[in-house]
Amino acid sequence: MNGTQSILAGYEAVRADQEAFYRDLHEHPELSHQETRTAAKVAEGLRSWGFEVVDGVGGTGVVGILKSAAGPTVLLRADMDALPVKEDTGAEYASTATAADAAGELVPVMHACGHDVHVACLMAAAQLLAAQKNLWHGTLVALFQPAEETGDGARGMVDDGLFDRIPRPDVALAQHVLPGPSGHVGVRKGAVLSTAQSLRVTVYGRGGHGSMPQNTIDPVVLAAMIVVRLQVVVSRETAPTDPAVVTVGSLRAGTKSNIIPDTAVLELNVRAYSDDTMARLLESIQRIVTAECEASACPREPLIERFGAFPPHPERPGDDRPCR
Repeated sequence: MNGTQSILAGYEAVRADQEAFYRDLHEHPELSHQETRTAAKVAEGLRSWGFEVVDGVGGTGVVGILKSAAGPTVLLRADMDALPVKEDTGAEYASTATAADAAGELVPVMHACGHDVHVACLMAAAQLLAAQKNLWHGTLVALFQPAEETGDGARGMVDDGLFDRIPRPDVALAQHVLPGPSGHVGVRKGAVLSTAQSLRVTVYGRGGHGSMPQNTIDPVVLAAMIVVRLQVVVSRETAPTDPAVVTVGSLRAGTKSNIIPDTAVLELNVRAYSDDTMARLLESIQRIVTAECEASACPREPLIERFGAFPPHPERPGDDRPCR
């Protein structure tokens, strides 16, 4: 039996604890930048297995460092945050949690993107590797990142001096659960996951009473036209061989059925596999939103704000070369 097989042979002994830990995380999800309970449990576990722990990195980030004999430094990464989604799975350990989001609004919270799995898997790997230090040489860095969903958690850790506080890794590995056969691991050369960009679009109309729409510029109708028109960005402006997604995930306007509001706010998620395609998508969205506002005779130009950006090839800290 080789070293890898010997390390993995210990899994059955930790499996029950790992599954219980996963269920606990799933039942107690935390929004981006609020992962205090999760971070505390991670730090507690790492310390119990002999890791040097650096916590509070970039807010709630946690890093465990474990050194064996001389060798390469390998960083393993998991993200910890959950989403503002109401769970309706029927699982015994389903989340009933709620929390105040960044805007102060009370929202349901669920691990709908698998970050509870990521944390549980990395914790199990850390425990197994710590138990068999004699079978590997080098330094293990187990990094638990906050705020992946908002796109700023990793940058927050780096800006907080991450690479001055941990050994600089020779290799960094991150996993993500995806739909597929149980027990299989998928790898491929090149891009696996897309670049993403979120947009907040505010369009301005002229409000009034619902009984006199002729005196208004209805931003609800305008927003609806934008939603419909945006569908052609992928279906008619992007080649079928060039994967792209434009999703309107949120549309908010008004507070009462008989009052036409002054504004409407749309939130979009845009995805592509190259910077060039992303640039074309964003240009098309800008053009369509602006044109629809002009067609509606809006009193002012729309406001388009970008947030939550995930570049396809982020730069290494202190390195001009892109990570591939």
